[in-house]
Amino acid sequence: MNLKPNTTNSVEQVLQKLEYYCAYQERCHTEVQEKLRSFYLSSNEIDVIIVHLIENNYLNEERFASVFSISKFHQKHWGKIRIKNELKARKISDFLITKAIKEIPSDEYQTTFDTISEKHWETITEKNALKKRKKFCDYLLRKGWESDWIYEKVKELENSIL
Repeated sequence: MNLKPNTTNSVEQVLQKLEYYCAYQERCHTEVQEKLRSFYLSSNEIDVIIVHLIENNYLNEERFASVFSISKFHQKHWGKIRIKNELKARKISDFLITKAIKEIPSDEYQTTFDTISEKHWETITEKNALKKRKKFCDYLLRKGWESDWIYEKVKELENSIL
């Protein structure tokens, strides 16, 4: 079923399309609202569809935050800061963000940090020590890891060379 955003669609067609959209992958309310706006529905119709999706468990922000945080940690090796910022950008509540971040196992978090930091340190071919340090720190800061961990790790790695 191909629904064109600029044509008139029945609420039932859009509802069916959004059920599939939410069942295929976890979605947050913001993503669903953007998708619904593309179908040019009235605000009442949008509200009816969102209520239906929530009542039938197609849309659940707590589940979305949990899956998002765990998957971004495992697949992209993001730190807690990056995950938190990305969830905030999707308008997830602070309570749900905190709950989702707590689901990341702390021992696995530390192990992952050590692994990716040591691996990245080895891949930097820069000869200048200050530039190498900057590249290393910038990379891990972009990934959302805690700055105090990064600076401790860079000192540890620099001392292991000497």
